[in-house]
Amino acid sequence: MSKISIVVPCYNEEKVVRLLFEETNKIFESELKEHEPEYIFVDDGSKDDTLSVLRKLSKENKNVKYISFSRNFGKEAALYAGLENATGDYIAVMDADLQDPPSLLPDMFKSITTEDYDCIATRRVTRKGEPPIRSFFAKLFYSLMSKISDVELKDGARDFRLMTRKYVDAILKLKEYNRFSKGLFGWVGFNTKWLEFENVERAAGETKWSFWKLFKYSLDGIVAFSSFPLYLSSFIGVIMCIIAFLAIVFIFVRQLVFGIDAAYGWPSLVCIIILIGGLLMLFIGVLGLYLSKAYLEIKQRPIYISKEDNIKK
Repeated sequence: MSKISIVVPCYNEEKVVRLLFEETNKIFESELKEHEPEYIFVDDGSKDDTLSVLRKLSKENKNVKYISFSRNFGKEAALYAGLENATGDYIAVMDADLQDPPSLLPDMFKSITTEDYDCIATRRVTRKGEPPIRSFFAKLFYSLMSKISDVELKDGARDFRLMTRKYVDAILKLKEYNRFSKGLFGWVGFNTKWLEFENVERAAGETKWSFWKLFKYSLDGIVAFSSFPLYLSSFIGVIMCIIAFLAIVFIFVRQLVFGIDAAYGWPSLVCIIILIGGLLMLFIGVLGLYLSKAYLEIKQRPIYISKEDNIKK
């Protein structure tokens, strides 16, 4: 009998954690009854009663474990904590809101055990129920990342996946503080199979991902897995220098040959100064992002701090 660990990051999910457990347990009792489930819920500093629900759930079910952070460290830290404490032969990552259908687990397990795959990942083929502007920028992000990054990022990719122990051990070797799991999953390599499914809306509650949080998350992904913005800044800088040099030559020649007075070109000069100043600020900001990530890595702070758990060491 193999053990399958289910890692579930939770942030203010008091309305759905029990529902997720019940729905997933039904799958184990019917289609995966020959395998032992292990549930690892990671409370990412929730401000509601998520921790209370998890405490009660763990008392009622011996295969339910939980970790509660001292504060909100973010989903990436919660994923790492869950993977680090999972003891299963196979490890699955799922969201608590039931947007990752537990009904896919049997097919995922069959593929990973009968085919030559180390990871069975999932992707949404539709974004039904999602705001159009959010869908547009999400598709733009995945399209951009596929062009500027060396890692494989599928459009609509979810964190929902089933992995072998070897695959998870490789992920855990990456101790970086600034984590972008979708990129890390692709960076470690191994054979991955993608399963497609229709978008499923939340079972209850509200999404914790605002447009601004998603925007910051996308920037983290670009900075973590691509140096393209730095190269682009340098390239544009060179182009601007060439244009400025040619403009100086043009003005000088025009003055000498045609005697045209350039003294009254101050409006265009102001526009050029503003343009170049704006570009400089943009490039300094890009450089600052990379430096800030390096600064956080140098500090070597822990990825998360646990204040309470029922994990037996």
